[in-house]
Amino acid sequence: MQTKKRKSPSLRFRGYTDDWEERKLGEVGKTKSGIGFSDAQQGGKQGTPFYKVSDMNNPGNEVVMMNANNYASDSQLKENKWNPINPQNSGVVFAKVGAAIFLDRKRIVDTSFLIDNNMMSYLFDSSWNRYFGKTLFEKLRLSRFAQVGALPSFNGSDVEDIKVMIPEESEQKMIGDMFEKLDDIIALHQRKLDLLKEQKKGFLQKMFPKNGSRVPELRFSGFADDWEERKFFESIASTIDFRGRTPKKLGMDWSDSGYLALSALNVKNGYIDPLADAHYGDEKLYRKWMSGRELKKGQVLFTTEAPMGNVAQVPDDNGYILSQRTVAFETKEDMMTNDFLAVLLKSPLVFNNLSALSSGGTAKGVSQKSLKGLSITVPLDIDEQQKIGSFFKHLDDTIALHQRKLDLLKEQKKGFLQKMFV
Repeated sequence: MQTKKRKSPSLRFRGYTDDWEERKLGEVGKTKSGIGFSDAQQGGKQGTPFYKVSDMNNPGNEVVMMNANNYASDSQLKENKWNPINPQNSGVVFAKVGAAIFLDRKRIVDTSFLIDNNMMSYLFDSSWNRYFGKTLFEKLRLSRFAQVGALPSFNGSDVEDIKVMIPEESEQKMIGDMFEKLDDIIALHQRKLDLLKEQKKGFLQKMFPKNGSRVPELRFSGFADDWEERKFFESIASTIDFRGRTPKKLGMDWSDSGYLALSALNVKNGYIDPLADAHYGDEKLYRKWMSGRELKKGQVLFTTEAPMGNVAQVPDDNGYILSQRTVAFETKEDMMTNDFLAVLLKSPLVFNNLSALSSGGTAKGVSQKSLKGLSITVPLDIDEQQKIGSFFKHLDDTIALHQRKLDLLKEQKKGFLQKMFV
């Protein structure tokens, strides 16, 4: 039995009850593909914006307007007989060839522009509210309509044949305005998060010695002694590493709840993401796996590969299973604090040295054997270590808070996209 197609969304603004109208995109707008241009024709700083697929590298669709890295001058336009695209209302641009299609990223443009031949634009006609249209394109997931072959691609007719449901203009405006405000809030939180990360990067540069130096540029008052150079494992009592261990090798399996497994996918920089690659073990699996090596609050976790170098700390004493591509360090308390170690592993010099010691092609990895060759420079005074560790721990907590807020906003937007469009 065929399901009757819905003609209105499940969540609407008060006062709107009429069915939405089904239209092909080609009936209410038009597509236009880009042009080829050589490297020598790129790099202008003013003129008509020239967009390429690389301009879509920033993830997500929250950035409303495209930011151009290249411009074409009037003389270039004339010499090459290029005709800029002139949207009457505005247009959405997206990748039309290659793997970039599957990133499903769109950007909106409302001034004259050029795009390269790996991109396509869809120009809204005057019946669209531009922000409603931009948000509808986010909901569409254009990658579903790509011609899949050796090189996935769209052509104009592929896009123009897509059927969409569209409300009257006043409802479009209500929806568009709401999503524009939501995107502005998301962008604001993203900027705050980016600023905090840049501040942390700056402090890491200044609060740890550079190569060949024994003192950092920036220190807490009351500390003036040189730092000491030593081998990494001189400060480590033991390393907990269950490389290769899986539930099946223990004759068991994951559960729907219980003790969270910590892997290279959910150990992020500065925090644990319980939603990423979430696997759980029951009491029996936890005891069999972790017996005698239980993780304690504050212990430093380090991802050894894919990705290499993420650092977080065990957040509490609730019990966790140490899983794939992640190790935990137990420090010698009289030589190094956990909080300081967590920061030290992310300091520029140590991270660069770790990268130099790592092996592998695309997915770099570092082993315990290679860690034996790692030299570190640390303050002998444990009080100085504690101050540095506490400072960065507070900063990391603030970054994690903003990250959670941002993730929540994006999840809310995803929910609204599902409920406010047909």
